[in-house]
Amino acid sequence: CDFETDLCKALHELNLQPGWIRRNGQSGMGPPYSDYNGNGRAYFLSLSSEMKSSSATLRTNVFLPNDEEQVCQITFHYWISQMSGTLIVGLQKHSEDTITNIWQDSGELRNQWKTNTITINSTKKYEV
Repeated sequence: CDFETDLCKALHELNLQPGWIRRNGQSGMGPPYSDYNGNGRAYFLSLSSEMKSSSATLRTNVFLPNDEEQVCQITFHYWISQMSGTLIVGLQKHSEDTITNIWQDSGELRNQWKTNTITINSTKKYEV
């Protein structure tokens, strides 16, 4: 998923809550001025500077359960600016109402792209 033409198959347009925008480094909105590969024309998702609420959420489509022989890994690149708080990845199993936080970063190293890979084991259908 690279956001070059749309929001990818993993993210529903309907799940894009207010505040999230698809942009590139040449949009004139401030840093980052390129994607994680240094491409200023490449697109990524960003929180709008007009975002006034305390949080915004992205939800994936539903992933099928995995077993001992299958592993689901999600790799993502992220940027935390001076203005940001905490980026949290949560897991919601379809058999549960609660979202379990499985990773977070408060941005000790700010204003640079970072990469993370999360391994998910779930015997139930789930969303991230």
